[in-house]
Amino acid sequence: MPNMLLPPEERNLTPDQVAALDKRRFRGLKLQVMGGILGIMATLLTVWAGQDFTYDPGWIHPMGYYMIVAGILSLVCIVAGTVMRKGTPEFD
Repeated sequence: MPNMLLPPEERNLTPDQVAALDKRRFRGLKLQVMGGILGIMATLLTVWAGQDFTYDPGWIHPMGYYMIVAGILSLVCIVAGTVMRKGTPEFD
């Protein structure tokens, strides 16, 4: 009898499919961690980016661009990791 606490699409998986599902969720967790680290880096870069946008002339603002890229990558990693981790965890 299948476990009724699991979502319907996960109730009758083979052992290989369960292993693939666990790998996918683990990769999702890795992406979430990477996104969190990038978010912290983007937050710290705001100090230098503020000075960069204020004092550098023209369009040359490397620290500002690094902050923007780190922030966008952070959001992409967190969203992708959350999508990969969807479903019920291995242990409830």
